[in-house]
Amino acid sequence: MDKSSWKIGTQAVQGEYWPENAKSRVVPLEMSTTYRYDTCEELASVFDLEQDTCMYTRLSNPTTDIFEKKIALMEGGVGALATASGMAAVSIAVLNICKKGDSILVSNTIYGGSYTLFTTTFKDLGIEAIMFDPDIPEEEMLSLAKPNTRLVYGETLGNPLANVIDFEKFSNVAKRLDVPLMIDNTFATPVLCKPFEHGANIVIHSTSKYLDGHAVALGGIIVDGGNFNWNNGKFPELVEPDESYHGVSYVNKFGQSAFIVKARAQLMRNFGMTPSPFNTWITNLGCETLHLRMKKHSENALKIAQYLHDNEMCAWVKYPGLEDSQYYGLVKKYLPLGASGVMTFGVKGGRDASRKFINSLQMVALVTHVADSRTCVLQPASTTHRQLSDAELVACGISPDMIRLSVGIEEAEDIIADFEQAFAKCRQ
Repeated sequence: MDKSSWKIGTQAVQGEYWPENAKSRVVPLEMSTTYRYDTCEELASVFDLEQDTCMYTRLSNPTTDIFEKKIALMEGGVGALATASGMAAVSIAVLNICKKGDSILVSNTIYGGSYTLFTTTFKDLGIEAIMFDPDIPEEEMLSLAKPNTRLVYGETLGNPLANVIDFEKFSNVAKRLDVPLMIDNTFATPVLCKPFEHGANIVIHSTSKYLDGHAVALGGIIVDGGNFNWNNGKFPELVEPDESYHGVSYVNKFGQSAFIVKARAQLMRNFGMTPSPFNTWITNLGCETLHLRMKKHSENALKIAQYLHDNEMCAWVKYPGLEDSQYYGLVKKYLPLGASGVMTFGVKGGRDASRKFINSLQMVALVTHVADSRTCVLQPASTTHRQLSDAELVACGISPDMIRLSVGIEEAEDIIADFEQAFAKCRQ
């Protein structure tokens, strides 16, 4: 059957798993590091990448394999690689094609941890991150590139600003530079947006967020769109023989899957950023309700954003689903089913007032997390973006009074009631 023609909800529930007769209807959890083979010759063929079976869980596991294929199906990619965390997914995806002496064009509104990874760790490795405002014109963005630029990177919905990138502009720049466009699709998920349909070449997720949906399993995933020509003279590591892996040429042997095969065979092999099969099993289970949850997250978020927009105690609110948002047009273009569940706002009175509001909440929790079933808040300037200087905070659009709100799937009226009592305490 052609599963690519299924609706996203059916893909989320059924995925790429179909049991044999009298076998488990639910995806089995296979907690094993080890797999038995009958002959030396057969296992040797696995090491030579001649067959797609498991030899060691650092590289692949049956449970994880099913999860990877489900996300690749949902995103519309040719293959996927699950990782131990979202940061591991970013690291492997970038290092798979970038090395010392290269540069990357990076949106400066990305998650604070990713920002630090690009500007500190990759910098130490000799990879320059050229940070830019994603709202600048295409020509200005293009002018920042250098001859050694190998990648354009952004987030569908920025964290924490929930700004929406213009895929057409980002894709045009990447195509003119003849480099891939890599998109973090964590906040949108394939339910609300499929970046490959808008010009992206590589998609990554922190699966710890909406894909899991319940804040119980850490993980990340890289999805290969199979839609970039790696044999353009800029990526010899994918074309020339890999002497560390029997002299294989990933492009010549694996064609459109070259990127994701190299990521697994080389980077995952060497760095071992492997997810626990239990975590991928839990996340796969969470994905079965993703299409239902994303609808509720988006509906609730719009109600809360409208409530905050009209509340006299709220100094400002930014949610791309609001009609007066500068990103509303991009939401209609790229996220017509909903703008997800994350927004930012400030309480009148500045940093102290926002802190008092947070401390007064009863049902809504203050946690170092985002994008799960429970509504939560965070103050980015003192937490997720704490490592950034004041100048970097301003450049990222992070104000001292900013509260990041992740709207869950509770009833919106109960969330508003909690906000009401917290605002009342701020008036005292």
